[in-house]
Formats: sequence, C-alpha cells, structure tokens
Amino acid sequence: MFTGLIATTGTVHTLTRTATDWHMAVASSLNLDRVALGASIAVNGVCLTVTAKSSNRFQVDLSAETVARTTLARMSVGATVNLEQAMVLGDRLDGHWVQGHVDGIGTVEQVISQGRSINIWIQVAAVVGRYLIAKGSIAVDGVSLTINDLDDHAEMTRFSVRIIPHTQQRTTLSTLTAGQLVNVETDLLGRYVERLLSHRAPCRVSPTTIDRNYLLEQGIIR
Repeated sequence: MFTGLIATTGTVHTLTRTATDWHMAVASSLNLDRVALGASIAVNGVCLTVTAKSSNRFQVDLSAETVARTTLARMSVGATVNLEQAMVLGDRLDGHWVQGHVDGIGTVEQVISQGRSINIWIQVAAVVGRYLIAKGSIAVDGVSLTINDLDDHAEMTRFSVRIIPHTQQRTTLSTLTAGQLVNVETDLLGRYVERLLSHRAPCRVSPTTIDRNYLLEQGIIR
C-alpha cells in the first residue's frame, strides 16, 4: 500500500525484454539499505517487487500482465520514473490509499499553465471514468492528486488535475505534454462499493408483506 507521495525520481538503467516478462533496473537516490529484497516499490504508480539491489540501483521483474496494462510497456533506458516505497503502518497518511494496481492508461489532452501551477486535462476510458468524482482522489503515474473538473462522455471521461510547484519539482508530471500516456489508479473505495452493491442479495419481500413474522425472522424485534 502506498500514499501517492513521491519520495524521489529514478532513471531506468537497464531494460531486458523476453517473450514472457521483462527485467528492469532503476538507479535512484533512495536509501536502499532500508529496502529489503521482496519489498514493494511503486514505479510510476505500478507496484513492483525488489528482486536485487546495489548501493544505488534496484532490480524488478515485470510480468506480461503488468506490461500489458500499464505504460511501462513503452518504457526505455534513460527514462525518468516516479518512485515511492510502501507505507509503514502508523505513518501519517498525507496522500490517499494507493495500491499500485493500475486501472487504466490515460492520455494527456492539454497542459495549461495557470500562474505557478499547471492544469492538466487527461482522458480515460468510460470504464475507468465511472469511478471518478469531482474533488475526489486519483493517482496519476503514482502521484496522489485531487480531481478538479470532470466531463463524462459516452465512451470516455475527461478530468483535470492541478500540479503545484512542489509537485512539479518532485515528480515527472511537469514534463507531460499533450498525447503522452499515463498510468491511472482510481480511489479503491468506489470499486469496493460497486462490487458489494452488485452482489447484494435481492430483497425477498415487498414493503406490503412486511409483518410481525418477517420482523421476528430478521431479528429486528423479539
């Protein structure tokens, strides 16, 4: 579990592709002495497992599923990526709950300078957009952000986020341009609510058949 608060950025050092999976090494300023083998690190919002490390690099494996569902499929050596270590239970939660499980890929539509901030419009498929709400939380390339505006269409949803100077300096979002692809993870609460509602048991009676026997059966009265 992550918070969407980026610790630092890193650089893709090596990238090996095979027919079944990929292997990637990332160079960064993270204190890897405190990162155990098997620990989780979010790379551009994708939860990955550290399989090896040195003083300034760590290695991860990317499954075919990860490659197919994220922008890491388009990654290249030298690319800059957002990095976040998994949160520690008891730490302050300054962002929001981020799993590192990407829901879909978004396309940057517009990047608009507004004072010292940048307003970015992103388009996602409607199947992802259904979980977005204005002023709700979203992770874009692993960065916890607030949705400012929302515009639903039949096949897609547009939303905007504002990137303040601090976030511009600490993440890769300041380099985004129209047409670029980003990893998008929606707030997990909406997905759980939808799942629970879609599987709830149908009501066995109509209001006209609620009587004393029904109330006794349900344990509402004794």
